[in-house]
Amino acid sequence: MNTLTYQDALSFLFPRTTTIKFGLATTEALLDRLGRPDRVMPIIHIGGTNGKGSVSTLIASALREAGWRVGLYTSPHLISFRERIRVDDVPISEGALAMWTGELQSTIVAQEATFFEASTAIALADFAARGTEIAVVEVGLGGRLDSTNVVAPLVSVITKIEMDHQKYLGNTLDAIGREKAWIAKPGVPFIVGETRPEIVQVLREEGRRAVQSRDPAGRLDLRVVPAGYLWSATLGLVGSHQRRNAAVAHGALAALPAPYRPTRAQIGRGFARAFIPGRFDRRGKWLFDVAHNPDGMDALVAAIRASALPGPINALVSILSDKAWPEMLVKLDTVIDRGILTMAPTAEGRRWDPGWLRRWLKSSERPPARAAWSLVPNFHEALRQVQLDAGTVLVTGSFHTVGDVMLELGLGEVPSP
Repeated sequence: MNTLTYQDALSFLFPRTTTIKFGLATTEALLDRLGRPDRVMPIIHIGGTNGKGSVSTLIASALREAGWRVGLYTSPHLISFRERIRVDDVPISEGALAMWTGELQSTIVAQEATFFEASTAIALADFAARGTEIAVVEVGLGGRLDSTNVVAPLVSVITKIEMDHQKYLGNTLDAIGREKAWIAKPGVPFIVGETRPEIVQVLREEGRRAVQSRDPAGRLDLRVVPAGYLWSATLGLVGSHQRRNAAVAHGALAALPAPYRPTRAQIGRGFARAFIPGRFDRRGKWLFDVAHNPDGMDALVAAIRASALPGPINALVSILSDKAWPEMLVKLDTVIDRGILTMAPTAEGRRWDPGWLRRWLKSSERPPARAAWSLVPNFHEALRQVQLDAGTVLVTGSFHTVGDVMLELGLGEVPSP
């Protein structure tokens, strides 16, 4: 085993973010090297386009309230890699990350493992080492060939299907739904938060194929959360979309076998104390939201409309180049007073093009703007300008954008265990 420091581990892992590789064989090899830690604890597997992180956090919070020691694996992070891997909300330690990376280093190199494949194996190993009694694992990208699909869950969940990552998952909702449906497993409750009948049907058909690929006699246990069901009790997360996410989380918790299934009271207490940095996250005059696709922007806009935010609302926005950013900006324009477009420093390689933005700002084809928009490519200057005369400063567009601003402001550091 190689002896690495925490910084050594990060320097080894992060260059592998430039590669996206689909398939389960590499993750299986990494887990084999570690003695299959995924098999020593029950797991809840959460997929979908938007809402995965919220549903995962809500489920983990309710399980903790019920007295379980809970592992939570989510992505991406805002500031520190350690945010991705938590046990009872305590992030993985720097020493543990260094140790597991060193343990896996030769296998990672031999298998040409990606950042996410390695991260998934490290997360499951850390959960097992820290005595996790039940784990909540969020899908990274898609489902069928996502690294996390090696797990054998107690419950699988699809939150909803929207357009995102079309380069990898397909250019239609049907195609994206087919990829995500493959987290369904034989006889395992398959909880679906999607309500559009045609997409539910795609999930049903493809979920059945996924089940039968593993067991020709296997049964798909599809359970659709009723379309009209919204969690109505106290909720720590803001926005009507979060009430729907809580309803989906409730459906997943209700499908757990005894003794893991929390009581309604335990679920209520867990949901009430749930919090996720960067999801309609208000801190004084600052509002952070990681909306990074049109559906996420719809949810943010609705939450702003429902909130009495001090005005004027100035927005600092940086969106990744592969997202539907013109549609997102048109939506955001309806609820802000000033918008500043900039470049998130950590989005290197995926930043949107200033040339595109200049042309968009001058285009006669875009809808008439309500807000005053400008392009300030220099991040630090944009951050200075957006605060001028603002009642509320909104930061949005990607995890990179929110994390970069939080880091600059000294917010959101991950505490040492």
